[in-house]
Amino acid sequence: MQLADRIDLVSPSLTLAIDAKAKALRAEGVDVCSFSAGEPDFDTPIHIREAAKTALDQGKTRYGPAAGEPTLRAAIAEKLNRDNQLPFTADQVLVTNGGKHSLYNLMMALLSAGDEVIIPSPYWVSYPEMVKLAQGVPVIVPTEERHGYKITPEQLAAAMTERTKLFVLNSPSNPTGMVYSPEEVRAIAAVLMEHPQVHVVSDEIYEKIIYDDAVHFSIGAVSPELLTRTFISSGFAKAYAMTGWRIGYLAGDRDLIKAATKFQGHSTSNVCTFAQFGAVAALTGPQDCVETMRQAFAERREVIYQMITSIPQFTCAKPDGAFYIFANMGALGMTSLEFCQRLLEQKQVAIIPGVAFGRDDTVRLSYATDLETIRRGCDRLRDFVAHL
Repeated sequence: MQLADRIDLVSPSLTLAIDAKAKALRAEGVDVCSFSAGEPDFDTPIHIREAAKTALDQGKTRYGPAAGEPTLRAAIAEKLNRDNQLPFTADQVLVTNGGKHSLYNLMMALLSAGDEVIIPSPYWVSYPEMVKLAQGVPVIVPTEERHGYKITPEQLAAAMTERTKLFVLNSPSNPTGMVYSPEEVRAIAAVLMEHPQVHVVSDEIYEKIIYDDAVHFSIGAVSPELLTRTFISSGFAKAYAMTGWRIGYLAGDRDLIKAATKFQGHSTSNVCTFAQFGAVAALTGPQDCVETMRQAFAERREVIYQMITSIPQFTCAKPDGAFYIFANMGALGMTSLEFCQRLLEQKQVAIIPGVAFGRDDTVRLSYATDLETIRRGCDRLRDFVAHL
């Protein structure tokens, strides 16, 4: 069969592939310690589940507006105003099938053939692939470990060309867990202000999972002028343990939201109707569940950071947010993919090779799992490295 040429542009997701292999081994009865998936191991909070059940009982099972239930769009706009100082209105919000879908819709609605998109590396695996599917050109800007894997204003300015259409900002970051400080965000915003043709999409899906003195600051809050060129991509998967619910959102310019809604109307139509009422409860209900999960992640971060940094061949910065450790294993003299494959085969520990994120001298471990698994898996990892 002759497949579409666009398929050759896209690389398979290594994160999903390794997670699938780990799950297959577990199904065979193998004791696998998995640090692969970026998925909280908590149940969705009960008040959110109950809201969805009530919506089912009330017959909220039919087609809905392609842009999302009005109640949810209004709740998202209120949240953005309250938590992020972003004065968006409900008609500037599109409810999507997960945060990933919001980014894909944005790329498809905004980019034309040849438009350049600046993406700092390490990056989340899907950013470059989405750009390529939209016929754009990913411009990858490698960042340095000594700068916390964060793009500097000088790097951003140097990457700008007359073809630049979009800049992708992800804070807290997947895969590094690093958070841009308010001062760093303002410095990046100053560069963007000098290039009025460039938009920015801020992927903020981990905003509620931050530690110590880290502060989440949304770039759209820097100035009213920049807000007009800012898009917010987020969702409910990480903070509310709602990964399987597939509810995300995109917020920004009304014309773009209308265009993205048109695109969504011909691809997926509306997001699952009754699930959206669960999302309303997530935003408007008690938030203590978010803090409970954040505190658990904070405890796990301490344990895994101490264990990983005790391995002499590894270096890593302590993450400010999300639930990932991003470790440099370049001293071992092998590719990240070879390292991860051998680790899974020999020690039954699943981690993600950094090549998936644009850095082949690194690996990513998700600590969205229980402490016992973290301790057992890190012991296996240390033993594996010691015997290489």
